[in-house]
Amino acid sequence: MPNPPERKVGIVACSGEELAEGTVTRLAALKVLHDLRPAKTVTICLPLFLAGGAGDRAFARFHPTITVDGCELRCAARGTEMYSGKPAASIVVSDLARECELGSIEGRRELNDAGRRAVDLAAQRITALVDNILGPPQLTILQPPDSAPAQTKGCSCGSGIPSMKIDIEGKIVDFLALPLIFKQFRDAGRDPQTAASDLFEALKLYNQVPAGDESKYRAAIAREYAAFCAEARR
Repeated sequence: MPNPPERKVGIVACSGEELAEGTVTRLAALKVLHDLRPAKTVTICLPLFLAGGAGDRAFARFHPTITVDGCELRCAARGTEMYSGKPAASIVVSDLARECELGSIEGRRELNDAGRRAVDLAAQRITALVDNILGPPQLTILQPPDSAPAQTKGCSCGSGIPSMKIDIEGKIVDFLALPLIFKQFRDAGRDPQTAASDLFEALKLYNQVPAGDESKYRAAIAREYAAFCAEARR
């Protein structure tokens, strides 16, 4: 049986390179990821996320996220909510600068003093939100698709994520989150004949695949996804 995924928070930083505030968001996210909470956070690439990256969208759908935007357009927050779900928390650097009276943030390549202070403050704010989110877990049951032979198990992220049992060469393996991954791919119109690689990468976000067994796991997942899509068409 696969181990439940380690509980982490995804940080979605703005990619607005035309604004100094966009530089602040990325530097603050990296500071949290590498220095302040390295074991509790991952970063989600916003451009890849918006372009349809299955792995990033799957993580953001099943795990809490914090969006860090540079300005009031809130591209990261809006994109996350559109494709995966409402963020657990959001920060807007321009609002933070006004709140803390930092002055004008300038310098896309090399931030001025206000920008450097904004990085530190944003990183501290993100860290506090991460610690708040990763408090005592609250059990929230996510319902699996009606057609999926799934059961719901509590995982360490505090939500019940459905699982699905699959026969792989005579061995029954229980895959966490597979019903929702199948549904996400089917709803996106992904053809069973071309989706195998992306399905397998999404599967590995939540499940351990034994070394040397990748090919047979990939084939089994592709087979079951084809059956899942065929059942939905009946």
